[in-house]
Amino acid sequence: MDLPLVVGVDGSEPSLRAVDWAADEAALRGVPLRLVYASLWERYEGDSLAEDLTDDLDGRTEQVTAEAVVRVAARRAALRHPDVEVSTDVLPEEPESALVREGRNACALVLGHRGRSGLVEMLLGSVGLSVAAHADCPVIVLRGGHDNRVRAGVHGRVVVGVGDKGTDSAALRFAVREARLRGATLEAVRAWRCPAHETTDHPLLVGEPARLHELQAAETLERALEDVPAELELRRRTAEGPARGVLLAASHEADLLVVGARRTPGHIGLQLGRVAHAVLHHAACPVAVVPERP
Repeated sequence: MDLPLVVGVDGSEPSLRAVDWAADEAALRGVPLRLVYASLWERYEGDSLAEDLTDDLDGRTEQVTAEAVVRVAARRAALRHPDVEVSTDVLPEEPESALVREGRNACALVLGHRGRSGLVEMLLGSVGLSVAAHADCPVIVLRGGHDNRVRAGVHGRVVVGVGDKGTDSAALRFAVREARLRGATLEAVRAWRCPAHETTDHPLLVGEPARLHELQAAETLERALEDVPAELELRRRTAEGPARGVLLAASHEADLLVVGARRTPGHIGLQLGRVAHAVLHHAACPVAVVPERP
């Protein structure tokens, strides 16, 4: 049986837009869609509800049940893709722990970039950050001005940051699959920097240390991509600068940005790294964080 694609919903507009996107993704993958509402509170009171929920409740927004949240989300997914199997669940617990546990039996987790917390829109909330840092499966956070669609992306491009894992990179394998599903170009990016202590003032040697690091980056990129299917349209690119800055710039012309996050057995704190942390907060497109095992 195929593992489901799990979406965390909370009644906010970003979470329902995540349902749209995930329904497309589930249809492409041919997997079930599972919609989960996780909260210690049975009812929500506030004014940050999605329009669909307000309509469902005839304009009454003072009290919203968890069942109403998942009912509206399921109806929205079914209208978008009637052929996708949809299931729902309400879990009376903290969303961080519930979604991480759900990820153990999911092909991926999908989250809106911001829920009903009232946080600044540019920053990812604590739930998304914690889930991305601890989940055993890829976590896709729908940042930026995505158009709620997977197949017909604006740019037709999936960007992946290439680290030191080479052909053993789970993030690269994930990016290859996503690009193939979408019929998109895969752009593999390797960032490089020339340490300040390697520079020289000799006029005949200016630029040589930098050129060496650039060549090493290109060689690393080639080795990592040697098993990419020949039929996939592939772009290779090296860029000077910190990896997080290079990838943030690339996100402005991508429909999906894929990065790896190292997982260390026995480690309790956040396991993201600076690059994944930065793109989750500031990328201009959806971000997939893929766990990398030692």
